[in-house]
Amino acid sequence: MRLMQVIVDSLMTQYVRKGTGKTILILHGWGDTSQGLKALTDKLSKVYDVIALDLPGFGGTQAPPSVWGLTDYATFVQRFVAKVGLSEVYAYVGHSNGGAIAIRGLGQGILRADKLVLIASAGIRGEYNGRNKLLRVLTKAGKAATTPLPKSVKTKLRRKVYDAVGSDMLVAEHLQETFKKVVTDDVRQDAQQVKVPALLLYGEHDQATPVRYGEQYHQLIQASTFEVVGGAGHLVHIDKPKIVEKAIEEFLR
Repeated sequence: MRLMQVIVDSLMTQYVRKGTGKTILILHGWGDTSQGLKALTDKLSKVYDVIALDLPGFGGTQAPPSVWGLTDYATFVQRFVAKVGLSEVYAYVGHSNGGAIAIRGLGQGILRADKLVLIASAGIRGEYNGRNKLLRVLTKAGKAATTPLPKSVKTKLRRKVYDAVGSDMLVAEHLQETFKKVVTDDVRQDAQQVKVPALLLYGEHDQATPVRYGEQYHQLIQASTFEVVGGAGHLVHIDKPKIVEKAIEEFLR
């Protein structure tokens, strides 16, 4: 596996590349890096040219210079593809937020591919409007209430505030405003415009992106196959690697 770097839109960008054949581009979830999908990268690279990208703000890739949303991330991926000289991408594989980025990109024509694999994809936001408003309020309240305290104490108290609403914000605290923008961005309309075959894999016990998300995407993406992976949570590819790898390999053939 080759660890590589390239400058994309003035951002030092890190990625790994392994294998030969048709190109598969893997997009990780929020707070993760390309290393979180290393086992899947290794498996697919036996047949394909696999690129796993550290998205801006994570791993070895510099953070965005401003507040980004899903469209900004999809555009970045498009420019990365052009920068590394890929003539075409056979398939995008996206986990969680990486799946939402892929849906936005393919649905709006920013990205192009022959196939799409969504692993516990996020991007269905409407049912959490109330939660997102509460998140904003609690974030502001938490900061205001803890400002006079020592830094170590403030961090602990803020974490309690964020945990109260199930927030992933502190996974990447330097991207708080980007996180807020991303988690309020719904991609269901984009999913309706995805015309390529898609494989949807969701964990039976996933609380972050529950099975009903997969059911909704299955209805929205015309050429989609939906599978529930028994005994798996949000990290489906880690909880049940053999099942996930086999399903993806069969779908990509």
